[in-house]
Amino acid sequence: MEILWAVILVMMLTIFIVMDGADFGAGIIHLFFAKTEKDKKSIINAIGPFWDGNEVWLIAGGGVLFLAFPTLYASSFSGFYLPLIMVLWLLIFRGIGLELRNLVDNNIWKTIWDKAFGISSLLLALFFGAALGNVVRGVNLGGVENGIAKYESIYFFTPLWNENFSPLNIHQGVLDWFTVIIGVIAIVALSIQGATWIIFKTNSDLNSQLKSLIKKLAISLIFLTLLSILAWFYVKPNALDNYFEHLVLWIFPLGSVIGIIGLIRIKSYKQDYTGFIFSTLFIVSSFASTAVALFPVLLPSTNDVNPALTVYNAAASEYSLNVGIVWWIISFVLVIGYFYFVHRIFKGKLDDLDYH
Repeated sequence: MEILWAVILVMMLTIFIVMDGADFGAGIIHLFFAKTEKDKKSIINAIGPFWDGNEVWLIAGGGVLFLAFPTLYASSFSGFYLPLIMVLWLLIFRGIGLELRNLVDNNIWKTIWDKAFGISSLLLALFFGAALGNVVRGVNLGGVENGIAKYESIYFFTPLWNENFSPLNIHQGVLDWFTVIIGVIAIVALSIQGATWIIFKTNSDLNSQLKSLIKKLAISLIFLTLLSILAWFYVKPNALDNYFEHLVLWIFPLGSVIGIIGLIRIKSYKQDYTGFIFSTLFIVSSFASTAVALFPVLLPSTNDVNPALTVYNAAASEYSLNVGIVWWIISFVLVIGYFYFVHRIFKGKLDDLDYH
């Protein structure tokens, strides 16, 4: 049952990254490439009916974490308290940026909220990528120093960065050169996701420019991904042990490769949804590749005193997991029904949508 809940948690976080990641990416495109009001309106129309619903997957993922792995929930929400508060404020500013820009017909007013929307989207992509980097790198569970723990074995504290900006420091920071690499990859990957969604849902004048941008970003993503793999080996020399033990797992990295190749060829596709499919394939495969490389670990420990938090030692009781699965199925069906309903209503191009 613990493994089932781990799969559910990864699945819900993956859906959030795919769906709301497109919104983050659209915000980044809006920040750097939307020069005219018409372009800005097209981008906002592309995500307008969906962005608030997409955030449900983050809330639901947090609920699953609380229900199924309460020890991990307590550990991560205390250790990452500062960045979580920053993410909360960024989510707020992204939302009010979208909702407030059209309330006053004034260029200065619109510019302020356009920047709030774009910068928040950019920083959210960076912080979510850095969060994944922190999970991959591990944390100093128990705050061990000189073999002595400062806290209980499941707790830790991470400042925003440490004095060396190094992932190998005994006291890691949320941001170091390793987590920043993952954060930059997240920015590039989600920019692609947002660009492909805009192409899919609009006939914007930006679409031709976005296809050229996607090809360049996809090529840069190849080099960034290779760099991150080398950095991961440097931080965690045994990173690929699961892959060598179970060769079938290589199907996940293969999916990432296919996704990248598909994105590089985006100009050749006749259907506007094709790029979004390949971008989604890259994101899903890459996130799954990371999850199976870590399994069964959920949060690695960087010291030898306290063990890592795993699918087994961080899980709730068997009774809680069995009862929870019933309510999760009911909730999941309702959410899927809502998303089917919304996407059916707003199917096709949304250029003529009047989103306020």
